Amino acid sequence: MRIKNLLVFKVVIIIIFLVAVSCENKSEVVTEAKTTSEHPKLILTKQGVKDIRANIGQIPIFDKTLASTKKVVDAEISKGFDVPVPKDYSGGYTHETHKKNYVVMQKAGVLYQILDDAKYAKYVKDMLFEYAKQYPTWPIHPKPRSYARGKVFWQCLNDSNWLVYTSQAYDCIYNYLSEEERKTLETDLFKPFADYISKDNPQFFNRVHNHATWGNAAVGMIALAMDDDELLDRALNGVKVDNFNPDEKDNDGGYIRKDGQKIGFFANVDEPFSPDGYFTEGPYYQRYASYPFLIFAQAYQNIKPEQKVFSYKDSVLLKSVNALLNLTNAKGEFFLLNDAQKGMSYFNASLVSTVDIGYHFGGNNPELLSIAKMQNEVTLDDAGLAVALGIKEGKEKPFVKKSIELSDGANGDEGAVGILRSGNIELVFKYTAHGLSHGHFDKLSFALFEDGTEVIQDYGMSRFVNIEQKGGGNYLKENTTWSKQSIAHNTLVQNEKSQFKGKYDIGSKHHSNTYIFNVENENLQVASAKEENAYPGTKIHRTMVTIKDEDYVNPYVLDIMQVNSNSSNQYDLPFYFKGHIMQTNFDYNKLITPEILGNSDGYQHLYKEASSVVNGENIKLNWLLNNKFYTYSAVTFNKDEAILGRIGANDPDYNLRNEQTLILRKKNVKDALFVSTIESHGTYSPVSELAVNSYSNIDQIAVVYNSKEYTAVQINTKKGKQSIFIISNENASKKGKHSIEINKNTYQWIGPYYYSVIN
Repeated sequence: MRIKNLLVFKVVIIIIFLVAVSCENKSEVVTEAKTTSEHPKLILTKQGVKDIRANIGQIPIFDKTLASTKKVVDAEISKGFDVPVPKDYSGGYTHETHKKNYVVMQKAGVLYQILDDAKYAKYVKDMLFEYAKQYPTWPIHPKPRSYARGKVFWQCLNDSNWLVYTSQAYDCIYNYLSEEERKTLETDLFKPFADYISKDNPQFFNRVHNHATWGNAAVGMIALAMDDDELLDRALNGVKVDNFNPDEKDNDGGYIRKDGQKIGFFANVDEPFSPDGYFTEGPYYQRYASYPFLIFAQAYQNIKPEQKVFSYKDSVLLKSVNALLNLTNAKGEFFLLNDAQKGMSYFNASLVSTVDIGYHFGGNNPELLSIAKMQNEVTLDDAGLAVALGIKEGKEKPFVKKSIELSDGANGDEGAVGILRSGNIELVFKYTAHGLSHGHFDKLSFALFEDGTEVIQDYGMSRFVNIEQKGGGNYLKENTTWSKQSIAHNTLVQNEKSQFKGKYDIGSKHHSNTYIFNVENENLQVASAKEENAYPGTKIHRTMVTIKDEDYVNPYVLDIMQVNSNSSNQYDLPFYFKGHIMQTNFDYNKLITPEILGNSDGYQHLYKEASSVVNGENIKLNWLLNNKFYTYSAVTFNKDEAILGRIGANDPDYNLRNEQTLILRKKNVKDALFVSTIESHGTYSPVSELAVNSYSNIDQIAVVYNSKEYTAVQINTKKGKQSIFIISNENASKKGKHSIEINKNTYQWIGPYYYSVIN
């Protein structure tokens, strides 16, 4: 009997085993058919983890990043973590602690997958459960400044940052957790969190703005991690709102989407990006938004490859990577278009991710490898592995930044940014749309760089990011009263009033227009644009030219601005040079006590330190910056005024930088013409104490012809060479034929402009 029972028992065991094997095989088939059930799957994939483990120790840049990441996370684990009750603005303890928490959780989750060490998963799990315990008890953040207050942070924007990173950590430890633990986290933390930044804050979530992009990506990332189709639809298409007020305006300068308007992630791809990949808010915020755009696209592509997210809108997200890198100077720092902090560069962590994703999903462009090599780190995921292998195999090629025009507007028909690169100088000419709430009133402004150093500057923004002492790290009031105003930029100001009356509602309706952009001849590059809406009844046409001449060590810049108006006005053209004044060729009256230049529109922040009424001859300003000499030469007309000024008036909290400007002013005229040149021409050695070529090479510039149809400028050098540049003001056709007589000489040419040495 015992033998018979034993045989029956063995048979039962065999049957159970066979059933288990059968179920396991079926489970594998289902898993392969439904990839969304696999984890990790957002930025890391199961195959990616296998490939990374197989290559560890053989991929130097990846190994270096892995080692440094492990060191950071191990140190944090040894210290333990804190989940404090939120109370601070940016820079405060609670803000910075929660920010550190989500960054470290993301890193720890990745380390768990790569190193297969449970201590990293436990660290993430413990912290997530602490958040799940506390989050339901937290009220809306106590700091009231934001139009959409968060719960963890003072604004929903930062809460979204938290969820974008934390969703990656959750995905990485998903299989470490039990089903009950996952249910607790999703029920008590992730779903309420996603609901709060979307359903409870549609004024944040249903926008076209970098804020909404972070919100859409946050909800989308956690949706993908949890396989929640409803949340994913919300991320892609926005949240439905009852009793919607289409006129409700947020305090960040934008409008909530009206009923029927497209909202959600793809709306934020469609509208802010031009077909060239330029982001209308400018490169500083493109850099910030590139992370949620691309990290969500990476996850979406990994999980739902059939949707072909990287092909959307003619692959604009991939184009945006190259566009963004082209919007940096020789040092890799982003040009200051709209709100922007000086010094931000492609060495920022979000750009490491941008470059790696761009390479991995964009056809393995070898030029991106050279940027990654300079960044000297990669992301610890499939994309970072691809870059590390590419570098190891020596595939990189130099990323060559050339002169380029990047269109603005969803359809590329709302102006552009023109970048002229000649020799070691870079000229950035702005003739774009407004740039949403981060835009400035600075149509047809420019900035100039040499070897990556800002020579003619854009002020940027009035904000000390994440420095608590300065307004909690937020935008200061001077960002509105100074930085956004027209007088803060190198562009025309009429009657001491900002363009578009300094109002977002007006400025956002208009854009400048490209007139000419031609860089076919590296010795003569031309960008020209028109603005006809900044001041009613006034048309502005600015042309900027870089000229390489054998008599000059460096290229020089020719700047022509034509103003035509229906009425008489005062015109100011500021020139924000950086460095120390060496000499002027005009006498000026320096005030014992500087005067405040005006009452509003940014003028209240400018001191008038000296001035001169000029007699119609060229004025020259010679200055020294970083041991290099520069000269600004300008054509003047009788009774023009030159004003030497400085920023810093009406600034009780020392929020503004006390930098200098020269303003050329024309009073009581309808039409005006501003013509100038900018030269880099000499050096000074503090070691040998020798100044070389410290004076301008230009003897005189003169307007030799000016009409509605044509403007001609003659440039005479001190070596006796004479050259002439003529622009057709009304006909930009490349096939247009022209003929005019100037000083008994006839000039004939085809195309919108003409340049020649005339002696």
